[in-house]
Amino acid sequence: MNSANSPLGKPLDRVDGPLKVTGKACYAAEAEVPGLLYGAVVSSSIARGRVTRINAAAAEALPGVRLVLTHQNRPPVASYDKPYEDDDAAEGSPFRPLYNDRVLYSGQPLALVVAETQALARHAASLVRVEYEVEAHQTDLQAVLDQAHDAPAELPEPRGDFDSAFAAAANRIDREYETPVEHHNPMEPHASIVQYQPGGELLIHDKTQGVQNCQRYLEQVFDMEGKIRVLSPFVGGAFGSGLRPQYQLPLAVMAALKLKAAVRVELTRQQMFTFGYRPRTVQQLKLAADGEGRLQAIEHRAIGQTSHFEDFTEHEVEWSGMLYACDNVRLGYRLAPLDVYTPLDMRAPGATIGVYALECAMDELAYEVGIDPLELRLRNYTETNGNEGKRYSSKELRACYQQGAERFGWSRRPAQPRSLRDGHQLVGMGMATGVWEAMQMPASARACLDADGRLLVTSATADIGTGTYTAMTQIAADAMGLPMSEVEFRLGDSSLPQAPLEGGSATVSSVGSAVQRACAGLRQKLLDAVQQSPASPFTGASLDAVEFVDGQLRLKTGEHAVALRDIVQVSGALDAEASVKPDEKRDAWATATHSAVFVEVRVDEDLGTIKVSRVVSAIAAGRIVNPKTAGNQIVGGVVWGIGQALHEETLIDHRLGRYMNHNLAEYHIPVNADIPEVEVIFVEEHDEVVNELGSKGVGEIGIVGVAAAVANAIYNATGRRVRDLPITLDKLL
Repeated sequence: MNSANSPLGKPLDRVDGPLKVTGKACYAAEAEVPGLLYGAVVSSSIARGRVTRINAAAAEALPGVRLVLTHQNRPPVASYDKPYEDDDAAEGSPFRPLYNDRVLYSGQPLALVVAETQALARHAASLVRVEYEVEAHQTDLQAVLDQAHDAPAELPEPRGDFDSAFAAAANRIDREYETPVEHHNPMEPHASIVQYQPGGELLIHDKTQGVQNCQRYLEQVFDMEGKIRVLSPFVGGAFGSGLRPQYQLPLAVMAALKLKAAVRVELTRQQMFTFGYRPRTVQQLKLAADGEGRLQAIEHRAIGQTSHFEDFTEHEVEWSGMLYACDNVRLGYRLAPLDVYTPLDMRAPGATIGVYALECAMDELAYEVGIDPLELRLRNYTETNGNEGKRYSSKELRACYQQGAERFGWSRRPAQPRSLRDGHQLVGMGMATGVWEAMQMPASARACLDADGRLLVTSATADIGTGTYTAMTQIAADAMGLPMSEVEFRLGDSSLPQAPLEGGSATVSSVGSAVQRACAGLRQKLLDAVQQSPASPFTGASLDAVEFVDGQLRLKTGEHAVALRDIVQVSGALDAEASVKPDEKRDAWATATHSAVFVEVRVDEDLGTIKVSRVVSAIAAGRIVNPKTAGNQIVGGVVWGIGQALHEETLIDHRLGRYMNHNLAEYHIPVNADIPEVEVIFVEEHDEVVNELGSKGVGEIGIVGVAAAVANAIYNATGRRVRDLPITLDKLL
């Protein structure tokens, strides 16, 4: 499509918006299924031990209760006797619900009560009595730091001589930072409906970020290859919590197989705290710089918690070896097993907490050297990823710094902490750099033009609220020269063309490239069809000689045009399928998105209360397909980053090994009153290496660096440095 009419790059409304605001979008627990039964999970009340007895008599005696499923009466599960995994698995043995009598963590599912109504199932579950043989547990990371082991992560080798460079430097800092456990709290709780069909096939509605991952997982677990189809057209938020299949899914399958009926299992809000989370970490940063602030040495060591049955790893320290120019770098990453469930990827996993520590340390170094924190970052700017020894395919971080600082008014920032006041409020300004990977995964898509000239594009990807429906519709409409109203994109069905998990900000790059390639194949078929007649004015024309504009195929000379609808009315519906994978030319380059976040805070001098009053986030993420939905992602990331800095923390009573604030009343997240106007700047960035679209993705980058910018602003306001998140008023007073 010509650039004037192309929908690419325009801030268009979400195509699925009307369905969502009118309540017509159907989520996992809302599918209308005849004869549906309801399951309620019984969770363990201890953190470690054995189940000695499950007394379900009172529950089973209730009219309408159909089953109490436990490890003693579950159907045979093929994979419980052999290894299996999913696309987001950690190293180790995946958790197996109802495997045996062992209790591995507090909140572990021990039974499933299935009844004819949801209310009855939950009431009956409350009547199930579990007796235990209790064993001593440990859930406190600080208590087992000396028991940590090396994480199974491919860390970059040390470069240079850190010890000598650190010892010889004019300026040195050595700081420890701590981040807490945080839990996913998407609006839609995890839920699954499993429909048992004649012949033993299963049709499943699941809250997931990857229908084909769930399908493969269940096929392995239950030895049912070719008998499972998974649907998930709408997801009410996930951001990592839907990458791995959660335990309600195999529980629902077990019950459906045993009863040969349709079963729904939906987790309560409290049970949303009984699986993956962002892990608690303790991080040590050592930075050294010369008198001008140029980095001489960096050491970043982190210890994160994991479960006893899996080693959860994420990219936590690598950012310190790639974000700035430094010849002497040493990185370390260890894990400490606890009697807890395995952590899980959570928006910008690893970077959210690793970059927090790095960017706070950079701020502390700036004060140590006596230069502006932004100037410190500019003096250490690099066009090369030091971990890989490769230049970036594109990097407009300087422009992020410049445009963000100008819009924010960084030049007015007081260098001396505690020197700017507004009445009884101390005002401070802070900033931080953000970075995230620019990934692409193998993906496929199919494009079909029907006899009415309408385009249907399909891929088994997901839309977790990020705007996938809209972005893919824009890409397809642009590729075929059709108005958005003539294009439909379908996703969330495991029977559709292959797609990766929706995560890592890679969906537009991966699936979008496949959509573009499928449409290219369809354009060729349309040209071939219109050339069938010997008298066709298009005879002998190549794709380079024609264009697809305003629903027409026409010669670029403008002499002849034919409506796409007219072509398919003669030829019949046409379709094309394409698969893409990362181009080999990427191998020679480092690829990443970057950001610069600027924050102003106001701290009540007497009460210690903190208010974020201004935020500017400048993003360099290649081609932005839809600035409106992309801007939504950045604003959402900023909100989450403010929550990370000031609010979010899952508190555990280590005597019980149990999370105590497992609800939305006491698990604090930001509300409207906590969030100021957030200004998002998309810096122009062209990249012909990352993928055919030139897009890098924006889902993760919005949160990276925000917590550090808030923490740095609080120091500028108060002169008090808090190094363990969240920063609450009791820590400031």
